[in-house]
Amino acid sequence: MPCLPLPCSSLPRPIMSVSPTLFLGLILFLQFGPPGARAQNDTEPIVLEGKCLVVCDSTPSSEPSGNALGMSVRSGTGRVAFSAVRNTNHEPSEMSNRTMTIYFDQILVNVGSHFDPARSIFVAPRTGVYSFCFNVVKVYNRQTIQVSLVLNGHPIISAFAGDQDVTREAATNAGLVTMERGDKAYLKLERGNLMGGWKYSTFSGFLVFPL
Repeated sequence: MPCLPLPCSSLPRPIMSVSPTLFLGLILFLQFGPPGARAQNDTEPIVLEGKCLVVCDSTPSSEPSGNALGMSVRSGTGRVAFSAVRNTNHEPSEMSNRTMTIYFDQILVNVGSHFDPARSIFVAPRTGVYSFCFNVVKVYNRQTIQVSLVLNGHPIISAFAGDQDVTREAATNAGLVTMERGDKAYLKLERGNLMGGWKYSTFSGFLVFPL
C-alpha cells in the first residue's frame, strides 16, 4: 500500500524555536568539542613568529625523532655538552710515552656526564651530529705540533702550530661530525711535543641534533 504524505496541518509543531546562532554553536560543539580539547588531546603544530615550527607531543617516545613538520620537544633528553681546559703546564707521562692523548685537568661544563675527565674522552650517548672545537697551546717550544680530533682511533680533523718566532701559539680547528651511539672522540698529539707547556688549552663539544 503506497505511503501518502501527511498534510502540513497534521505534522507535530516544534515545542520551541532555536536561533540560527545557537544552532550553529551546537553543531560546532558536537564536531570539535569544547574549546581547548583538541590542543590537549591531539598533536598540533605551533608556529612561533613565523620562523620556527615546533610539534609538542604529549606521549613522547624514549628516543626523539625529527619529521617533516619540525622538531619534537623533549624535556632534557637532548642536552649533551662538555668543555674542558688545561689549567697546568705539567704533562702526564702517559701522553708522551703511550697514548699521546691530550689530557685536560679542569671541567667547565659536562652536561650529561659523557666526557670522561680521567681519560679526556667523549663518548656519544646517541646517534647524531656533534660539533667539536679545540685550541691546544704550545709555549716556548720551537717544534711544530700537529693535533688531531680522533674518532674511534681515526684522525678526522687536524691543526698545526709551528711558528718559530713566537713564544705562544695554538693549534686550532673545529667541525661537525656524525657519531653513532658509543663512538669515542678525543684529542691526540700527532707530531711534536708539549714539553714547554700547554696551559689554557681547551676542548669542547656538544650535540647539534640527533639522527
